[in-house]
Amino acid sequence: MSLNSQIPSKAAAVTPSDSTEIFGHALYVGAGGNVVLFTEGGQTVTWTGVPGGTTIVQRFTKVMAATTATALVRQWD
Repeated sequence: MSLNSQIPSKAAAVTPSDSTEIFGHALYVGAGGNVVLFTEGGQTVTWTGVPGGTTIVQRFTKVMAATTATALVRQWD
């Protein structure tokens, strides 16, 4: 497997929502805060105090409304 096949090729801004299903392999946090993701495995996970400029590597289907971080960009293939 080449390195290029492991790097997401698509990216888009995200607005947190408990009802909107999206797919992502990673989430870039532009401005810090808490990040709440619903994972592909069916778990709700909270990252507390994530600093701006961080990329969270996690397969997810929702960025939950309880997320306080902003300037979010999802990455996927």
